[in-house]
Amino acid sequence: MLRILFLLIVLLIVALTTWQDRYRSTRWREPLYLAIYPIAADDSAVTQTYLAALDAAKFLPLHEFFMREAQRYQLNTREPVKIRLRGQLHSSPPQRAPGAGILSTALWSLKLRYWAWRVSGHADEPEDIRIFVLYHDPDLTPTVPHSLGLTKGLIGVVYAFAAPDMNGANNVVIAHELLHTVGASDKYSFGNLAPRFPDGYGDPEQVPLYPQRQAELMAGRRMLAPDRWEQAYSLDEVVIGPATALEIRWLRATRKRISPGRSTPAGA
Repeated sequence: MLRILFLLIVLLIVALTTWQDRYRSTRWREPLYLAIYPIAADDSAVTQTYLAALDAAKFLPLHEFFMREAQRYQLNTREPVKIRLRGQLHSSPPQRAPGAGILSTALWSLKLRYWAWRVSGHADEPEDIRIFVLYHDPDLTPTVPHSLGLTKGLIGVVYAFAAPDMNGANNVVIAHELLHTVGASDKYSFGNLAPRFPDGYGDPEQVPLYPQRQAELMAGRRMLAPDRWEQAYSLDEVVIGPATALEIRWLRATRKRISPGRSTPAGA
């Protein structure tokens, strides 16, 4: 009975903390502070050289992207996200076992949150969202696992490539997982990864419909034809669609629909 009571208390605390995080992270009255923690996923000299040269400027497109999209949706705050690059970590997050069931996944989630609390969050500056980016040498790991973002704990784990020409694609994945932490859902078909119509299209009202000029962030891919699509390799190619804006509370159901295919890329 004591063990059951203890588990119920833990679950209650987790539920209350999750609700509090969800409420605070989607008010958008002040910026959310995003802390990025780089991690070397291998012992490659390429990865170490890349991390040694990593600086905050590599993530400036993230800041510009969220400012651009916030302006389009007339958000109350001009800067919805402020980014802080933290020092390199030498510990990797716990991995979820392939084919894990509900209980195993819940236990893994708690382990991940405990690991994140233990290795991060000790800076004087606030950290609303923490994203741990594991960098891989593309020659050793040409294909990385799926990244993830958890609303519980506001934690993201991103698998990225330690290559300068992949900085843009890495930032797209970071932005995608960031929005997962604040409630956004995927907008692609899990079978073939194709963007779902209409919510996964950059502009579902575009005429002609194909090729789409931009990708929706939570789809991550731009439709070129009904049976062909390509990965977004820069945040200049991406927008936040109305369905995603509703999920993260950037847009209310009663407000006029905003066409996401007509934004101006940063720097244009």
